[in-house]
Amino acid sequence: MARTDAIVLGAGIVGTAVALHLAKRGLAVALVDRRDPGQETSFGNAGIIEGSTIFPPLFPSGLGALVRIALGRAPEANYHAAALPRALPWLFAYRAWSRPDRLATTVRLTRPLYAAAIAEHERLMDEAKASHLLRKTGFLLLCRDDRGLAAIEAECEFAAQFRVPCRILDADGMCALEPSLAPVARHGLLWEEDASVSDPLALTRAYAARFAGIGGIVLTGDARSLHRVDRRWRVETAEGFVDADQVVVALGPWSPDVLEPLGIRLPMAVKRGYHRHFRPRGEAGLSRPMVDLDHGYCLAAMPGGIRLTTGVEIADRDAVATPVQLDRVLPAARALFPLGEPADAPVWMGSRPCFADSRPVVGPAPGQPGLWLAFGHAHWGLTLAAVTGRLLAEMITGAQPLVDPTPFGAERFG
Repeated sequence: MARTDAIVLGAGIVGTAVALHLAKRGLAVALVDRRDPGQETSFGNAGIIEGSTIFPPLFPSGLGALVRIALGRAPEANYHAAALPRALPWLFAYRAWSRPDRLATTVRLTRPLYAAAIAEHERLMDEAKASHLLRKTGFLLLCRDDRGLAAIEAECEFAAQFRVPCRILDADGMCALEPSLAPVARHGLLWEEDASVSDPLALTRAYAARFAGIGGIVLTGDARSLHRVDRRWRVETAEGFVDADQVVVALGPWSPDVLEPLGIRLPMAVKRGYHRHFRPRGEAGLSRPMVDLDHGYCLAAMPGGIRLTTGVEIADRDAVATPVQLDRVLPAARALFPLGEPADAPVWMGSRPCFADSRPVVGPAPGQPGLWLAFGHAHWGLTLAAVTGRLLAEMITGAQPLVDPTPFGAERFG
């Protein structure tokens, strides 16, 4: 049996960053997961570090969009009918948080965390000798007709209030940035100071290697074995029991599996998503990730090819995979960029852990001394991993937090 200062449950990008920050502050830390670091939800994202984030993805506002989703014809969203009864309270809350007044609150509360996101990753990447993975080329949103222009302009107006640089582009401007694009989009929005990584899995592995290099231990174990023994926390691993005074739950969509037996129930849902890699035709390439706002998918260059990542699927976390959105968006993606044949056989599926107010939970667990939470990052697990790691490590060690943690506390749910 090992005795440590802290156990971090979950070796995704968030948990690994938390463990690394704790170890940097001199704590003896065990990072525990059932799989190797970065193998679950963190593996399949689009690689974007969205430090410029202003608006979160919003609940569909138009009747036409809702009808298309209901009829199973929308490329940007899909659902399982069996999951709707459980998801409806969360969906109603999500719709409420998409109202303009609440949206302004979300921007104000979350902006400090996003503003620090890229710089905190750069510090960890430098320490982990992973700076070569970083691409500071921005992030492009595009729409194919004038209907999306109003939304782009509204987001730019909000961005100006927070001095976040962005630039509206026409078709010629987008093709100048990305010569491989076909001129099918009329308007684009370039987040000039956003960044991306060429290989999200490699980044998590680099952080885990740095963690191990400064004395952290990575163990294989079942987070559901968490329990108290003599006022300390204990987890079972393949190497034996591990005890600690502090434990962090950073298990993303699996966090309720550990927390609910402890009496902690938070209103989290999952947005499932899929990706597949395609070979580009000829010499085509992409310098930055891009999102097609009209069809709800992202394209990004990865080692395995051009990664096509889908939008949202409302379904139970462990339900059978239904990657119908890939088929729905593929014609639009090929009209925009010369995608060739698939570069891999299986379709990847992951689950984004989401709260309706588009904020993660970062801080102490209510009613459980020594238990800390770091999950619910929705579409921004990669973006907020490094800054979440620093913020939580500062809270655990009693240091001055770099941002006010109050908006991210579990207490906001009552």
